[in-house]
Amino acid sequence: MGAFMSRNTSYWIWYPGDFELYHAMRQNFSRVERGYGWPAFWKSEGFRNRVAFRREYELTEETSFYVYSAAVGHVLVEDRKYPFGRSILCGPGKVRVSVHAGCIETFPSIYVEGDVIYSNHTWMAEDYTNPPIMAGFNERYTEKSQNPSVWEYKEEIYLPVSAEACADGVLFGFETELTAVLEIHDSREDRQLRVYCGESREEALDRAHCYYSWTPDARTGRCQRCAVRYAFVAEEDQAYSDISPCLHGDFGTNVPGKRKSVLPEEIEVKAIHQYTDIPVRAQFTSSDGLINRIWSVAEHTFRLCSGIFFIDGIKRDKWIWGGDAYQSLFVNQYLMADADINRRTLLALRGNDPMTTHINTILDYSLYWILSIKAHYEAYGDLDFVEQVYPKMVTLMDFCEEQLEEHGFITGRAGDWVFIDWADLDKEGALCAEQMLFAECYRTMTLLGGRLGKDAFLCGSYRQKYEALKKNINAFYWNAGRGAYIDSFVSGREHVTRHANIFAILFDIADERQKVQIVQNVLHNEEIPQITTPYFKFYEMDALCKMGYLEEVLERIREYWGGMLARGAVTFWEEYDPSVQQEEQYDMYGDKFGKSLCHAWSASPIYLLARYFVGLKITDPVSGNYELCPHLEYFDSLECVLPAGDKQIWVSWDGKELKFGEKQ
Repeated sequence: MGAFMSRNTSYWIWYPGDFELYHAMRQNFSRVERGYGWPAFWKSEGFRNRVAFRREYELTEETSFYVYSAAVGHVLVEDRKYPFGRSILCGPGKVRVSVHAGCIETFPSIYVEGDVIYSNHTWMAEDYTNPPIMAGFNERYTEKSQNPSVWEYKEEIYLPVSAEACADGVLFGFETELTAVLEIHDSREDRQLRVYCGESREEALDRAHCYYSWTPDARTGRCQRCAVRYAFVAEEDQAYSDISPCLHGDFGTNVPGKRKSVLPEEIEVKAIHQYTDIPVRAQFTSSDGLINRIWSVAEHTFRLCSGIFFIDGIKRDKWIWGGDAYQSLFVNQYLMADADINRRTLLALRGNDPMTTHINTILDYSLYWILSIKAHYEAYGDLDFVEQVYPKMVTLMDFCEEQLEEHGFITGRAGDWVFIDWADLDKEGALCAEQMLFAECYRTMTLLGGRLGKDAFLCGSYRQKYEALKKNINAFYWNAGRGAYIDSFVSGREHVTRHANIFAILFDIADERQKVQIVQNVLHNEEIPQITTPYFKFYEMDALCKMGYLEEVLERIREYWGGMLARGAVTFWEEYDPSVQQEEQYDMYGDKFGKSLCHAWSASPIYLLARYFVGLKITDPVSGNYELCPHLEYFDSLECVLPAGDKQIWVSWDGKELKFGEKQ
């Protein structure tokens, strides 16, 4: 579904959601790791194979139109059938047009071209099961020569900035990390090359453990699209030419009699960077050079992870995860303000009814999906989209309520992944942090239901459930002696971590007195284990900003994200622990080079700086009203432009005088 549709323009149309589900399946099946494929391990929603598109017209005169589609089907005008691609003459008077389309390989879509009769959002789509609903479309697909099952990437050529002879090959380095198709040309024709790609120099040189290695196509010299910062090119061992050498031990040194050295002057390499062109609408420059660099690297990181959908990272998974997407919405709001990628991602994650498993199999990720709809609405006032997905919000809440224990707390079932974060949480019984999220879901259902004018009984029911759950959270999880929320009341351990206490501040589960205690007893308590993932650092920094500790947050941004830069990061990582030795910094999940070095959730400094330091907040998303409450005393100067929905807000601070306004 699109937010804007040009007048008298034809669009490719489809059953709403099918476009996103099809491309999501392709995205979630794209993971390749050390020579084998790894499709996502959760339920994959299918697109519809048969769809009818319908529209009625009251024609004042005779008119003609064409219908184009790669599907099998026909056009029905009143009682007469026509094939696709033929001129159809009809009118004047009342005319009913139906297009029946079926496709096995992809989702059925059609393009109707004519002066009066043409395809747009006024058409209805029917799947022969449910009542007709408004057809889906996307602003990117307006030409009949296009194919909606093919996502169209922009391309930019990058040449290596370094070429170094290493062992029996050449290590090529690019200025930054890319999502690229490598093209390799060898001046010699008597050998076969293999390319080992890495996010780091160390990974590219490690034949045994690098994630990607390719044999260039014999005709084009091209390799598969992947994440790459470094590319090591060497002669392929013919004994293993049919399978990945990465699966057969360490080939990091020259093997006499098997390989001969490849020289830099013999090889030409270029990277064809493929990306989705979503314009950046923000600009940020301050007197703090490190903060400027952090913003710039966060922007590059986030753009790499923003394609058809928000994905977690560009190397390892490349999957669409609900928790990653939730945080991406907040960064997107202040960087690109592109509502369409939000919609695509959220439709892809939710899938179709009935719900049988949690999103990504993770209990909290289903809850984040509910909260994501609220975040999207508060950024763009997109009531049409909320109206479209609210029924699925209701059925997802119904699914979650099947898992309540006697106190109304949500618990995981067999097969559910209760995640929250990579941390030592006491997960015996109902986990406190999950209850915080679930309570906020009840509040979200009440808010958005009210905005849509939904049944007062339904909204009232959600409000009552919110109040009851909030009361029970404080009764069972608040530990007055610790001055904090505990993870579990079932185990008896009275285990305190940062996670639930952060949510208690963000979602106003705690009252003002409790919030002060949480800061003192948890967030400022060195005995409580530190958070090491940028994923939950986002929430911790958000909570500290909300409590007014902006100077502390700015210093933590310098230390944490600046620490990654000091380690050589050109994009921000999935996880960073400064206590880990440098030679082990790329390991994760017990896997050498398992850590993603370009991860969407690590771009959060953009949100923190824009929301709290520049102080921009949208107060009425429907009308586009906003407020500006800047805290720029930590900078000698600052110049920035930030999006606020469709508006562009500029802010200028010279250390003495603040100027701001809307950019024309």
